Amino acid sequence: MTTPRADASTLTGVSETALLTLLVRATEARRADRIIDDPVAVDLVDAIDFDFGKFGSAKRQDMALRALAFDRETKNYLREHPAATVVALAEGLQTSFYRLDAGEVGHDFSWHTVDFPAVVAVREKLLPPSERISVSAQSALDFSWMDDVDDSQGVFVTAEGLLMYLQPTEALALITECAKRFPGGQMMFDLPPHWFAWWARQGLLRPSLRYTVPPMPFSLSVSQAAALAHTIPGVRAGHDVELPEGRGTVLNALIWASYRLPVIDQLRGVTTRLEFG
Repeated sequence: MTTPRADASTLTGVSETALLTLLVRATEARRADRIIDDPVAVDLVDAIDFDFGKFGSAKRQDMALRALAFDRETKNYLREHPAATVVALAEGLQTSFYRLDAGEVGHDFSWHTVDFPAVVAVREKLLPPSERISVSAQSALDFSWMDDVDDSQGVFVTAEGLLMYLQPTEALALITECAKRFPGGQMMFDLPPHWFAWWARQGLLRPSLRYTVPPMPFSLSVSQAAALAHTIPGVRAGHDVELPEGRGTVLNALIWASYRLPVIDQLRGVTTRLEFG
């Protein structure tokens, strides 16, 4: 049987970052001392025709740690709402559904992917199908995707690696509309620190000579993210989500300190989980 393959050259701009994050996760998952078990990501990289070398070295832990943080918080919600719908905004080539489905949260939850048609085409060609996965092939900023979501058993919205690429008014409007449409649900997102986003806007983030990270118009400080519970109608509470431990004493010491020393708050990124009232 011939393994299907897909040409990912159609993914450009922000959509192309999905290939970078996939490569980093798969590279980590191939290690004997891996911090993330992600066999579907490994298979996906092997099945995509793309010059992954343009991204430079993929030997880093940050994107695997981010994925694990999202997995942990999603699992916590599903333990309380086992038949909920998880909505993955701008899902890219994430493989979160398969990691969670192999975990300890049962198989009653549903999954809804929201992304551009070109990304959806690659996903549907290469990823294992499931009758529990539905799709809205459109921008997350086209709020009509919300009409496709079954919210009767709860909703957990993920915006992993998305909001930083939106304009501030767009990002806040998306959060506001989710809070309005999914009361009782939750939403999780991540953002870079201000200094990192500034570098990206100046075109200074270059993992290699052949690749420049797209501009990141939107960022928040830790305190600004926490304040969303007081500034956006329908947001009942905001939680600063700590990254899990990685590999290496120095890295883990830095992670531990970054969440406990207020002076470092301005230097680290934001990973936030919102509760909707």
